[in-house]
Amino acid sequence: MMGITIIGLGPGDSQMITRQAWEILLEADTVYLRTERHPVVPELPEQTRFVSFDRFYESCTEFNAVYEEIVDELLRLARAADEDGSHIVYAVPGHPMVGESTVSALISAARVHGITIKIVPGLSFMEPVLTALGLDALDGLQLFDAIEVAQYNHPPLSSEMPLLLGQVFNRMLASELKLALMNLYPDEHEVMLVHNAGMASLMIENLPLYSIDRSDSLTHLTCLFVPPLPFTNTLQTFAETVAILRGPNGCPWDQEQTHQSLRNGFLEESSEVLTALDEEDHEALCEELGDVLYHLVMQAQIASELGEFKLADVISGIDNKLKHRHPHVWGDLEVENSKEVIRNWEFIKDREKIGVSKQPSLLDNVPTSLPALARAQKIQDRVKRVGFDWPSITGVEGKVQEEISELKSADSQEERRYEFGDLLFAVVNWARWLDIDAEAALREANLRFSRRFRYIEQLAGERGLELIDLDLDALEALWDEAKRFTQTDKF
Repeated sequence: MMGITIIGLGPGDSQMITRQAWEILLEADTVYLRTERHPVVPELPEQTRFVSFDRFYESCTEFNAVYEEIVDELLRLARAADEDGSHIVYAVPGHPMVGESTVSALISAARVHGITIKIVPGLSFMEPVLTALGLDALDGLQLFDAIEVAQYNHPPLSSEMPLLLGQVFNRMLASELKLALMNLYPDEHEVMLVHNAGMASLMIENLPLYSIDRSDSLTHLTCLFVPPLPFTNTLQTFAETVAILRGPNGCPWDQEQTHQSLRNGFLEESSEVLTALDEEDHEALCEELGDVLYHLVMQAQIASELGEFKLADVISGIDNKLKHRHPHVWGDLEVENSKEVIRNWEFIKDREKIGVSKQPSLLDNVPTSLPALARAQKIQDRVKRVGFDWPSITGVEGKVQEEISELKSADSQEERRYEFGDLLFAVVNWARWLDIDAEAALREANLRFSRRFRYIEQLAGERGLELIDLDLDALEALWDEAKRFTQTDKF
């Protein structure tokens, strides 16, 4: 039966090659090497013929293509060897099952072709690194390939557990890797580059994360160790904090909360986020987003306790929705601009509603809890899709004037309230035609007025004046002065 024996050559010192692997190297006529670029190769048995696959690294532009070529070549060699009764020996650095993409691909392909695979273990880079750093792998060590992690914007890692990244082989990779990691760790976080682990030339560099790509010693025998952070910055740990607050030994206030009792607080915190955005206060924005996050996680925790859903369901639900509604990113659809994106988004949403018994409406899912101006604009955006809109802005402006006239002619307070509502709705439509966010515009006007009025209060205080004692002309003069002082304000 056709077969391939895969042996591990250890981390780089011939004394670390296992006895079983060494005996196979001695007995084999030919041993195929994934690469000759490994310190142990010059020390391998002289009587054995070694054939390297480095030629594929030179002819292919991507690693995956290299791995495919190596696997195809080994399968061909195994079939040829079966005819003359010989056996194929394939040797890789370290342990065959640690960081060896060709091995996992070869195992899968061999299963399809009826080829047996025998794995002869070897020491990986991990054991000498653990020894050099005095670490215990069972203390929550995370082990990843640096190439894989570098592809993420937000790597799937826990910053509260130690992390070991293998194969940080050049500056370009180190640069991409640090950018990914700095979305999770502080730029100044102290890390260690470990070079030539398990060899006499072992070297450990202690340096801040932001400078790992400045090392002059990066090779295929370099790995990166990232110590855990002393503080919490992951969603999982924050969710645990909230769960403890709700638990038997937690906080009485948090324990008493329900979905409905948190509603007003959630609206308040959301409004404070908008205020921070309006004021372009980034520190406040960071804090207020944290308060909103607390509410989101608390709602999910309550739901979990009631058996309704879990936080993981919330995350997977929105993640799946985004990917499903962005086929131009996670699929084959091509779009020209953002208008096509929005059109396709709505088309997908409509298809998702197929089979729902309730008669669908364009106004479905326009939240009733939105601020009134924002909801009015949302409603107008929806009905516009079926052509329920003025043909030009002239009609919109005429409608505003019409509503003003009707308000002036209203006789009762109830009529005035009714007509004033229509006027506001018409003004919001006017804003939409002018491509203005009515809700944001009013928030900015509130902020602008508040800043100027506070400046008036400051002026009056500095001049020993009481606003309540000033007539309208004096107040107008202070207001004009405040406008001149704040005229460079964005709002």
